[in-house]
Amino acid sequence: MADPAVDAKASEDTSHANGHGNGHRKEGFWALALGSVGVVFGDIGTSPLYAMREALGHARGGGGGEAAVLGVVSLVTWALILIVTVKYVVFLMRADNKGEGGTLALMALAQRVSPGGRSLVIFLLGMFGAALFYADGIITPAVSVLGSMEGMKEIPGIGDQLGKFVLPGAAAILVALFLIQSRGTASVARLFGPITALWFVTLGVLGLIHIGDDLSIFRALSPHYGVMFLLDNGFLGFIILGSVFLAVTGAEALYADMGHFGKKPIQMAWVALVLPSLVLNYLGQGALVLANPEARANPFFLMIPEIAYWPVWLLSIAATVIASQAVITGAFSMTQQAVQLGLFPRIDIRRTSETQAGQIYVPLVNTVLLVGVLVLLVMFRTSSNLAAAYGIAVTGAMFVDTLLFFYIIRYMWKRPLWQAVCACTAFGFLDLVFISSNLLKIPQGAWLPLVLGAALVVMMWTWNRGAQILSEKTRRDSVSLVELADILKARAPHRAPGTAIFLTSDPDTAPVALMHNLKHNKVLHEKNIILTIHTAETPRVREEDRVRIEPVNDDFKKVIIGYGFMESPNVPKALGLCRKLGLKFDIMATSFFLGRRSVVPSAQSGMPLWQDKLFIFLMKNAANPTDFYKIPPGRVVEMGTQVTV
Repeated sequence: MADPAVDAKASEDTSHANGHGNGHRKEGFWALALGSVGVVFGDIGTSPLYAMREALGHARGGGGGEAAVLGVVSLVTWALILIVTVKYVVFLMRADNKGEGGTLALMALAQRVSPGGRSLVIFLLGMFGAALFYADGIITPAVSVLGSMEGMKEIPGIGDQLGKFVLPGAAAILVALFLIQSRGTASVARLFGPITALWFVTLGVLGLIHIGDDLSIFRALSPHYGVMFLLDNGFLGFIILGSVFLAVTGAEALYADMGHFGKKPIQMAWVALVLPSLVLNYLGQGALVLANPEARANPFFLMIPEIAYWPVWLLSIAATVIASQAVITGAFSMTQQAVQLGLFPRIDIRRTSETQAGQIYVPLVNTVLLVGVLVLLVMFRTSSNLAAAYGIAVTGAMFVDTLLFFYIIRYMWKRPLWQAVCACTAFGFLDLVFISSNLLKIPQGAWLPLVLGAALVVMMWTWNRGAQILSEKTRRDSVSLVELADILKARAPHRAPGTAIFLTSDPDTAPVALMHNLKHNKVLHEKNIILTIHTAETPRVREEDRVRIEPVNDDFKKVIIGYGFMESPNVPKALGLCRKLGLKFDIMATSFFLGRRSVVPSAQSGMPLWQDKLFIFLMKNAANPTDFYKIPPGRVVEMGTQVTV
């Protein structure tokens, strides 16, 4: 069974398309910190556009009263402290997989350190985390860009006339954003950090300007007001927590993007710039509403001074576009990792830069996200409606992180069981409170990410299970490579000059293409290489460990090429390393033999018939292995066979 390990967004070969790959680790500390502001904190940085408005809107009396304002600001502040700072910055960022973070990197690490190894529980957690991330990836661009475009309604003097352009304007920006993905974003990526840093400075300054409206807002820094607000509102307070959680959406990006910039630069950016700016802005919004209760309808845009409205509004649009870009390219990265880990079939993955390893583009994912985002805009029409669907995907992904963290504390850090249970119970309690609160919004839209996530889990499980059944059946119907070598010694076939490379998933059995070549062409090449691509449970594999050669006899050699789950396979490049290990051949005079299987459904396959058909559909639409593995197309020979699943 393949081991999933993805969230996301990660690495030398899977870093965001804004160009922050491992090569950036050579940059200075402050350059990395600035770069992380543009990639890591875009999502959480756009939350002030709507988080306070939504939380106050659900409070009794419309949220304009002192208790409601102090309570909401207190809850938001302590959510930022407990969930983002304590859970992710202090604890989870210590659990890295060779420098990489994220749900799937964490899962691969849990697989490696757990005594149970490749357990089904860890595997399922990884699938759920990946599925929820995709759901989040569709909602984030829609709610962020629409939230900033709604500032058009508050433009001094002409806002009333521009309201009708909010939805088409947001759609136009998002369509343009998705259309430029195929060109790559390396040329503008260097601006992401400075623009987002300017956005956070602006958030802090706006907050400082309005804190003076009512200095008593500083009382909200005490958790007492948050607790009392929840108690006074009863069940309604529980519902409000779902809106409060909007303030910390994007928190998991601190962990997921750790491999891009390193732990320390991200922690410094959070403590020195992002957290102070967010807290100041929420305090400023609270003070504004205390002084002017009518401002609760849209506190963020109403706190902007008239003279600075246009530049701040345009800056908010830029910030939401950058946040959306990070999510889109994070989906590209996750897809690449999911393919490597056997969760998805091979998918067309293109590089958009010759110099930046992380610059990738996945056409299918880009199209699906664009269609999904436009459907959301048409269905929900306002950021308030979309906000109801937003939290459940993020809270679910965070809860997966907490469950996987148990394995790290217990087996990697070798802490006593009671410490692992206590730590995960504390974080898990917070997660479950927010999950439960967001589940109450199912009728308002929270059903959407759950449906999307469930569909993706079914697809991933079907592909993984189908591939496993197919592999087992092929293995049963095959002969071992050693046995075949003995047979060929007794009855030597005609020998053809040159080298033949046979790709197979099982290096110990004779590949289907080899058996067909012997059966139909009745020839065996002078040199025969049985080539297997192996995906490791680490993000990357060192070049010196990339290739392993195991001689079988004079006719056959097994070559195992290893890749990390965050790397792109390049077979010709890897085979070039064979020369250093004593295996020499001219790749342009070598034939690559691939087995192409025609799969038909069977009632006795181990999967329901509908799953068989889904697996066959996915298999038919998988990318050509020649393109996926970068094999010279003029050197490929395909041999077909029919298999039932």
